[in-house]
Amino acid sequence: MGCIHGKCCGRYPQSPDRSKKEKLGTYTGRGTHILADRSLDIVHVPSHKFRLEYSVLTKRGYYPETPDKENQDSYCIKTHIQGNPNVHFFGVFDGHGQFGTQCSKFVKDRLVEILSNDPTLLDDPVKAYSCAFLAANEELYNSDIDDSMSGTTAITVLVVGDILYVANVGDSRAVLAIKEGNKLVAEGLSYDQTPFRKDECERVKDCGARVLSVDQVEGLKDPSIQTWGDEETEGGDPPRLWVQNGMYPGTAFTRSVGDSTAEKIGVIAAPEVSTVHLTSSHPFFVVASDGVFDFLSSQTVVDMVNRYTDPRDACSAIAGEAYKLWLEHENRTDDITIIIVHIKDLCNFVVSANDESSEGNTRSDALRREKGSSDIFFTPAGSEVCHSIRSDFSERYSYQHIMAIDQSPTTAASPAMLA
Repeated sequence: MGCIHGKCCGRYPQSPDRSKKEKLGTYTGRGTHILADRSLDIVHVPSHKFRLEYSVLTKRGYYPETPDKENQDSYCIKTHIQGNPNVHFFGVFDGHGQFGTQCSKFVKDRLVEILSNDPTLLDDPVKAYSCAFLAANEELYNSDIDDSMSGTTAITVLVVGDILYVANVGDSRAVLAIKEGNKLVAEGLSYDQTPFRKDECERVKDCGARVLSVDQVEGLKDPSIQTWGDEETEGGDPPRLWVQNGMYPGTAFTRSVGDSTAEKIGVIAAPEVSTVHLTSSHPFFVVASDGVFDFLSSQTVVDMVNRYTDPRDACSAIAGEAYKLWLEHENRTDDITIIIVHIKDLCNFVVSANDESSEGNTRSDALRREKGSSDIFFTPAGSEVCHSIRSDFSERYSYQHIMAIDQSPTTAASPAMLA
């Protein structure tokens, strides 16, 4: 959704049935597909004897009021991180604001470089990931790019052997497909960080943000009503963040890289990190910008990927369907970027959460959230991390809501064993 001065700038007319958005996204095979002029790439993970087959598509949005606007999405795919054949990175960066393109490109380059140069990456991927996001944010702040009202969201997946580490800031999304009998079920690997989330809404309010929709801040609706339904039905006029005595910055997300003005009211660059142990029940995962998910549910995206053996065709079909739905319900579209990664020939077993001796590691019960058979773990919220990134870190991050990093193992196998 971005900020009110970026990709959501202006009050775009909506169709009368926008409130029925929850019924959208059922794939029927109709619509013109966008051709993905991309190669099908393959990378092997020798430690667990499987391979990843992947493709990516990015398409500039249609903006009738700014026809020359750049595609502010960026993506990064880097294999063999630190020269390790078992470590691979996939990321989508959705820029917003006047300098959103520069922000997304800067962050997608620097984030993976910081990870690649971190000697602790395989010893503690979760902490390294979080520190990398904060360091990239700090570098962007000190760069020549004006990030006062511009920035980028980021959804990234780090593959370390048969472990996925998913780090998210913002409202783009990563989704894992899970085999359950004869069907595939979409499993979220990230949770959109927006004011629709009660925990995130309260966090930014504690930091001084006013949380209001555009209609509320303009006096068209009662600002005292602090319930907005959900993102599926109220996406046309979502709750946004505003300073106390001004009509800016208007961000519809609560975390991002950049957006230094919004930092003062609680927008932070600290990611939420989830961890999942891959099994043969996981055929693929998807990493995509919110341009895909604004009108397509995660389950619909998984269903569409499953219709195609080639991820290039699936990328084209999903982008085409999202683009079509945007134009049916708005007079513009968002930028769209999608990475589809097939997991091939992975043969292992599901590690029991109670089997603390499996592969020589224990699991932290405090990090666990039951997610079916996928065993997904999330870092808890609470204290600050990586204070040494900047000498006056405490001045810029005076609030106490940056994600904590638990020092205990979160996976069934130590990543360092894959070095």
